[in-house]
Amino acid sequence: MTRKQSNATAMDRSPGGLVGRAFGRLGRAGGLVFLLAGLALSGWGAYEGAYAAGWAGIHGTLTVEHCEISYPNNASRSSRKNRRPILCEGAFVSEDGGNKDTHAGVQVRQRYATGTELAVQQTAEPTTANTTNTDYVATGMDRALRFFAAFAGGWVLTGLGVFCLATGYAPFGESAISYDEAWETSGRGATRPTVIGMIGAGLLGAAVLYLAGYFF
Repeated sequence: MTRKQSNATAMDRSPGGLVGRAFGRLGRAGGLVFLLAGLALSGWGAYEGAYAAGWAGIHGTLTVEHCEISYPNNASRSSRKNRRPILCEGAFVSEDGGNKDTHAGVQVRQRYATGTELAVQQTAEPTTANTTNTDYVATGMDRALRFFAAFAGGWVLTGLGVFCLATGYAPFGESAISYDEAWETSGRGATRPTVIGMIGAGLLGAAVLYLAGYFF
């Protein structure tokens, strides 16, 4: 055995080589993971974006009574330092005046003075007049466009998932099928143009929507 072959064998037995072969065996199973992750990201972006844009839920105004920093209980010290979510609580009144909630609360990025009126969407009406088991989302096209950017970004993962499912190619590690073979296989039907369209539209859409959010 030559020194080169011996080194290759040693590398194959290393932790990195084992991980690479594990990813390589995923193939279509890995594609399914990418596909599901992409669909989940797009679904989440569309859902949150619809509320942030005011297209879903019950539109109304939350009159601020007080605001305070609200950290998740399991937040790490670094995340607490880099992200400071603010919870503003007060009274909510729907636009038509028919829906009221005196214990409403919404997560925002900054503190607001008492009496400030915030445009919000109530995600669902309370089940009874005495309960407050509903959420509120601050509206604004800047936030909505960033969520829609996530929706478009999900297409990239979905397109990659379609490519892996159709060809058996694993994008990480030692794939059982080479990229050249997978690319040739994808060109025999509608797979290649579908994947190119999804990934291209996803990248362009995510970039444009995210940047557009800074102009609102």
